[in-house]
Amino acid sequence: MKIVKVSSSLGGMGHSNGSEKAPELIISELRQFNSNFNVSNIKVDGNLDNLYKDLEQVDGDIFVGGDHGITYGLCNGFDGLLIFDAHPDCEVYTNTATHEDFLRKLIEDGRIKKENIILVGVRNVSKNEKEFLEKNKIKVFYMKDISDLDVKEICDTIMELCNKFSGLYLSLDIDVVDPAFAPGVGYLESGGLTSNEILYFVRRLKLLKNLKRFDLVEVIPEKDKNNMTVNLAVRILKEFL
Repeated sequence: MKIVKVSSSLGGMGHSNGSEKAPELIISELRQFNSNFNVSNIKVDGNLDNLYKDLEQVDGDIFVGGDHGITYGLCNGFDGLLIFDAHPDCEVYTNTATHEDFLRKLIEDGRIKKENIILVGVRNVSKNEKEFLEKNKIKVFYMKDISDLDVKEICDTIMELCNKFSGLYLSLDIDVVDPAFAPGVGYLESGGLTSNEILYFVRRLKLLKNLKRFDLVEVIPEKDKNNMTVNLAVRILKEFL
């Protein structure tokens, strides 16, 4: 199992400052429980376009960010994309993808088919994003839907959808979790998943034989309380090791 640290907040537009410190801290904590993995670092030279190009070429199983923009460079070559996030990240972009618009750019650049994208845990959507999601018929499991139904039932449906892909990429923005359990994030969005619920999803999704790559992003240690968010990130990673 190869873990790659992506110590960058370049795509965070100022909202993810500090997330570049998360990979080192998370991996350090993880080693206290398990050292049976290899770790490498991706070079970050201050240029976001260069970072995305490097990410397209890098080899690895698990990527620890950093801001969510890194998914733009990492999911190339996979035909299925499953994202856990409080936001759909489909704002109108300029030239370079950021953590607020990388999904829209992935679709409009033709890097992944819109029908092969699944969003889970969304609960804050702008007007632009709502229109884009509806126009493109993106599969979204809003947090209100998850709250109204059984988590097991939702997970069953998601796994059934994911099974049709030959290569699945899983991306987890830690802000999908309610700030009561993960306060160390750039956007505090109430009404999210509990820590137990996200761990339940992870424990089941890791069993998918077509799951090829995973990233965990948007932990901001300096905004954390009692190391809650870092500890949750470590627990999530432990499930894959």
